[in-house]
Amino acid sequence: MKKNTKLIHAGRDKQFTGAAVNPKLVRASTIVFDSVDELSKAAQGRDDGVEYYGRRGTSTTFALTQAMCDLERAAGCYVYPCGTAAITSSLLSFLSAGDHLLMVDSVYEPTREFVDGILARIGVEADYYDPLVGEQIKQLIKPNTKVIFLESPGSWTMEVQDVPAIVAAAKRADEGIVTMIDNTYATPYNFRPLTVGVDISIHSATKYLSGHSDVMLGVASASDRAWRQLQRNSYELGQCASVDDCYTTLRGLRTLPVRMHHHHHSAIEIAQWLFDQDIVDHVRHPAFASCPGHENYARDFSGGNGLFSFVLNTTNEAAMTAMLDSLIYFKMGFSWGGYESLILSANDFSRQRTATQWKGSGHVVRVHIGLEDTADLLEDLERGLRVFKAHL
Repeated sequence: MKKNTKLIHAGRDKQFTGAAVNPKLVRASTIVFDSVDELSKAAQGRDDGVEYYGRRGTSTTFALTQAMCDLERAAGCYVYPCGTAAITSSLLSFLSAGDHLLMVDSVYEPTREFVDGILARIGVEADYYDPLVGEQIKQLIKPNTKVIFLESPGSWTMEVQDVPAIVAAAKRADEGIVTMIDNTYATPYNFRPLTVGVDISIHSATKYLSGHSDVMLGVASASDRAWRQLQRNSYELGQCASVDDCYTTLRGLRTLPVRMHHHHHSAIEIAQWLFDQDIVDHVRHPAFASCPGHENYARDFSGGNGLFSFVLNTTNEAAMTAMLDSLIYFKMGFSWGGYESLILSANDFSRQRTATQWKGSGHVVRVHIGLEDTADLLEDLERGLRVFKAHL
């Protein structure tokens, strides 16, 4: 199956749908059995998609995890109540006191907070590395390195990592090192990390997979060698997710191709317009050669989405406040991947960078281009930049 067809049919086995098109919505805490034999058989299959206890999931949950396994080419998939829970549970599943973690320096801020907080408190040593390190990550691997964590592109500054090179270096150094990636930006539609050797691919399904800004959900899909440990430890950590959110995310998957196509092409048009604005220093969009790691994006990704950043050539907080307040269609919000356009600004990455330095001279503006008409969004941004310059 081609990927568009797979997105339509994944997770729609008859055992989940019956005679309907969509999987049944099955809410349950307790699963009851009429005989000892039934209970025993369910217990034997409880780790393999047999309904046994509500926290392990119902057929609705299993429809989503099967779909993700198909899309990611994974041995198994676990669902969590949000993307951060998927990240933290994956890390806790493979790290113990005395272990060493290599974490990309451009990582999502809540992940950094978890590393510097809870992981440090339980005795996990962590070093942050340059997202553009590539195969030279081999120089940072220690005898006690257990996990290398990637996020590509970076959350704000959009560096695209050389994932195959990092995975290859990890395997050459120590076959026991587990590689994980936050693949929320690409989704399985545009990049499948497990096919290049990554062990665990993590998504905030809150974003593009569900796509409508009404779900909190995380998923982690794992390779054969990592799946059972991830599954066992995630269950022991008490992680589970609402079947309503699983159902809604399954519905979102069906329209992922058309949404991603629209997001991507609108973002390209707006990014090209921003290149020509005199107040803009440069644009950080992975599809453009000016973005750090663009060659990795061109090689590994089959497309983009609506998220990118642009950097102004000056910093002025009053002007930025006036600009943001003047916008009509771009609203300020901390998530992305929904149908609406969003915008945020930052100019101080000192708390978010320890291995590398941000050398930009002006505000970094991160935008998510939604599904609105591009002409309206361009008009909104043009007005905003005009307001910014008027307040300098």
